[in-house]
Amino acid sequence: MGNTNQGAALGKSRLRGLVDQYGLPRLIITGFLLFLFILAPIGGADLPTQITNVINRFSWNSVLVLAMVPMVHAGCGLNFGLPLGILAGLLGATLSIEMGYTGGISFFMAIVIATPFALLLGGGYGLLLNRIKGGEMMVATYVGFSSVSFMCMMWLLIPYTNPSIVMAYTGVGLRNTFSLENFYANVLSDFWKIDLRNYNINLIIPTGTLLFFALLALIMWAFLHTKTGTAMTAVGSNPTFAKASGINVDRIRLLSVVLSTWLGAVGILVYQQGFGFVQLYTAPHFMAMPTVAAILIGGASVNKASIANVVIGTILFQGLMTMTPTVMNALIHMDMSEVIRQIVSNGMIVYALTRKEGAR
Repeated sequence: MGNTNQGAALGKSRLRGLVDQYGLPRLIITGFLLFLFILAPIGGADLPTQITNVINRFSWNSVLVLAMVPMVHAGCGLNFGLPLGILAGLLGATLSIEMGYTGGISFFMAIVIATPFALLLGGGYGLLLNRIKGGEMMVATYVGFSSVSFMCMMWLLIPYTNPSIVMAYTGVGLRNTFSLENFYANVLSDFWKIDLRNYNINLIIPTGTLLFFALLALIMWAFLHTKTGTAMTAVGSNPTFAKASGINVDRIRLLSVVLSTWLGAVGILVYQQGFGFVQLYTAPHFMAMPTVAAILIGGASVNKASIANVVIGTILFQGLMTMTPTVMNALIHMDMSEVIRQIVSNGMIVYALTRKEGAR
């Protein structure tokens, strides 16, 4: 009898340990997401289709969330200046199309062209953050907003000529939105795609996009375990000790900002190829908020983040964003999807930002 009680107590202790490790708030969010998946077929929604939508949204957004990791590790806070990287990616995308590249080559060239812009913008951004240590997230927010507003003018002034992307009537300035159908739309999503529609199951898995994210995540994980990556973690944990150990704190912080900006540039290109369109002008304005919320919901804090936080947070955030309006519409038979999406999205962002020490 005593052994039975000890075993039950041990099992209960282990269960509590697992709950504490995963975090009770994340456990509740995960349970609610699973509940939505159960409700979907009851309300008349096709479950495989909803699973496909969640997987697609995860694959589109995962690299953008991954861009948060370097700056968090270096103690630069959450990257609210992510629009800088997004703008570098948009420059790479538009210039690649302007130069006449098509298909997979246009996606590769977009990354190549975006890279020097990301290095330049990330370098300037990093130098700025090194001068205002302690207030990085506040300044980064306004850096992101102001850079997007500046580029709203530049999209009209840069002399693009490709008829696929310029204004239809005047031929001057870029359109607000244009299709990637003849360029790099689904170039990753269609690579080794698993399509079960031939078996009467509406499930599609964008294998190529998931593999691309996995590759970048593996590279990031490996980098964080190198000498430089360890120094970056040390700077984020205790910059005074890191400096006493001979680490150039400002250089490490600058490297983290440049790396985060470059990942943001690549991330928006991955998002575009899955979404199928490029959106300019004010579209990047608030893209930092959902990515910050996702990694916080995943369990990261302002000075600690892991690949697991990226994966869990993106699945939970994008899963709720996808499933909630669909299930609610199916149950109440009213088209309130956009209203519900806004409520859920902004509610999760508020929740995540109030849990900046980690969603536990």
